[in-house]
Amino acid sequence: MNQPPSVPPSEGPSDQPPLFEIPPETLEQAGPEPEPAGGRPRLRVAERQQIAFRPLALDQLLPEEHMARRVWQYVEGLDLGRLYQQIAAVEGHVGRASTDPKILMALWLYATLEGVGAARELDRLCRDHVAYQWICGGVSMNYHTIADFRTAQGELLDELLTVSVGTLLHQEVVDLKRVSQDGMRVRAGAGSSSFRRRASLQRCLEEARTQVDALRGELEADPTAASRRQQAARERAGRERTERIERALEELAQVEQQKAERAKRAGDVKQSVARASTTDPEARRMKMADGGFRPAYNVQLATATGSQVIVGVAVTNAGSDGEQMTPMVEQIEARYGRAPCEWLVDGGFVTQQALEEVSAPERGTVVYAPVKEEEKKRAAGVDPFVPRPRDSTAVAAWRVRMGTAEAKTIYKERAATAECVNAIARNRGLHQFRLRGLKKVLAVVLWYALAHNLMRALALCAASEQATG
Repeated sequence: MNQPPSVPPSEGPSDQPPLFEIPPETLEQAGPEPEPAGGRPRLRVAERQQIAFRPLALDQLLPEEHMARRVWQYVEGLDLGRLYQQIAAVEGHVGRASTDPKILMALWLYATLEGVGAARELDRLCRDHVAYQWICGGVSMNYHTIADFRTAQGELLDELLTVSVGTLLHQEVVDLKRVSQDGMRVRAGAGSSSFRRRASLQRCLEEARTQVDALRGELEADPTAASRRQQAARERAGRERTERIERALEELAQVEQQKAERAKRAGDVKQSVARASTTDPEARRMKMADGGFRPAYNVQLATATGSQVIVGVAVTNAGSDGEQMTPMVEQIEARYGRAPCEWLVDGGFVTQQALEEVSAPERGTVVYAPVKEEEKKRAAGVDPFVPRPRDSTAVAAWRVRMGTAEAKTIYKERAATAECVNAIARNRGLHQFRLRGLKKVLAVVLWYALAHNLMRALALCAASEQATG
């Protein structure tokens, strides 16, 4: 039942007596509230109900020097012919028009620069933020189109990285004289509780298969029990869970083999129990920067020290950097046709096999990396830079080289390049992957590499113009 609104005490009579008695002479002296000496102030107050027509184009709402314009200009110069060939809707035939791939490419590059890593958040910004609206240019977006485009173009992103760096090499803005490599562990999308032993995985697999069979039987017995869309979604979810558990059992076999090999090398009879994740089977539990162990991926970036341009990208689920130097050098050699002259890494990358492979005469790459336990060996009276009797030629040369002042000076560039690039990626939101699987994770890292190189190219070109001008 509706009731009339109550009247505030100041707007109507009140039956309740005042809390304190006010003397009559005080009421007579009070009078009306005095106005300011210059009169009542005139104000421009907010009026949000007034209808106004503003004849402005979308292009006029974005400043000329805005970063979104720089991103769009960069995308317009890319060769995206492969993406246009994949579009089935063509002029003169039926079919719904597709979204221009340049729009999606520009959206993700600009979103990466702004630290936006979720497709749903990017979808919202396309409706609410003028910069993203400008990139869309009136083309409507949806979450699924944005999310699918991000992970489906891994091969194209890899090619774009090679072409963009190759162009900078041709313009002599970047060189491969000295390259630094570093790894960072990024939290995976799986939870720690999703890691299970073999017996638990097999039990989960049986339960998942039973659930899928039950859903199929329910649909066959009574097709009207639920809508076909809901039933199909439930069956698809059960089938995907079954596939993930089967994949987890496959990954578990690899983990067991790796643990057995490490235990054999260490002479440890008793090895730890292997586990795999039912959520993200390719993720591994790794030791993080804070000393804790969490599901993660090992992201490897190779950076040209003179320009801070990322020239190589890799993602692995190995918790150690010990076997990551040779594959990255080979990747650089395959991308640009030549190996770097000098390679800077920290002590975790150094193994005898890696030193021999990277420093091979046919490659000619000189490795700069610290000698392990240098201070402890000095304290024990042992010169860490004197070759050992069992050292190979490459290892002995590395020991002697790292004892020189020149090598120590060169090695200082590693922290100023590789670790700086890692910090920039962290500042742009690379703390945890929202996607699962090595292939999708690598695609995300490639977006970060392309966005980083775009900013570096703009800075290097501006510096070059300033120097010549």
